[in-house]
Amino acid sequence: MRKILFLGTLMILAGSAHAEGIPLFNVSCPGNLAVSADQGGPVYINGKAVKNSAVDDRHFQVKTAEISLSISVEDDESVTVKYTDKHGASGLCEAVDD
Repeated sequence: MRKILFLGTLMILAGSAHAEGIPLFNVSCPGNLAVSADQGGPVYINGKAVKNSAVDDRHFQVKTAEISLSISVEDDESVTVKYTDKHGASGLCEAVDD
């Protein structure tokens, strides 16, 4: 039982550490989608916070009923956001200047 509790705690801590890797960004995706994040999260779609998950230290996923986003932090710390909608349309989101 202790091993299970320890493993669960370790997984929670590891997940928290990954979530902190989301950088500040602001992009526009086709379909009038405004996607943004504060440093460390959360991710927002059209101003609404959505759940995200870390794939690794530099890659994150966001999935809703309507859209899936793949967020990548590049070597130069820039952010690339790719989207796929529920109909299969996909592409790159464009950076928005503040």
